[in-house]
Amino acid sequence: MQYEKAQEAWVLLYPEGMVKLNGSAGEILRRCDGERSVAGIVSDLERAFEQEDLNDDVIAFLEIARERGWVALAPGAPASGDTS
Repeated sequence: MQYEKAQEAWVLLYPEGMVKLNGSAGEILRRCDGERSVAGIVSDLERAFEQEDLNDDVIAFLEIARERGWVALAPGAPASGDTS
């Protein structure tokens, strides 16, 4: 994942090409560092963007990202909605 000035967006690079991410997707994936929990990512996003109740949206996006192979669950992580 990297920021492309020409695209003015975060992108995921693949051997076959790239995926241009919208702003929300880029902000979520930038925080997927293998250290933060989903709850930590949600909390950081809510604080950074002065928003509340982002949990369901973040989980929905991460489920799509996991299905597409963009992220993987850490060993021992819950498979869905549990953000504890």
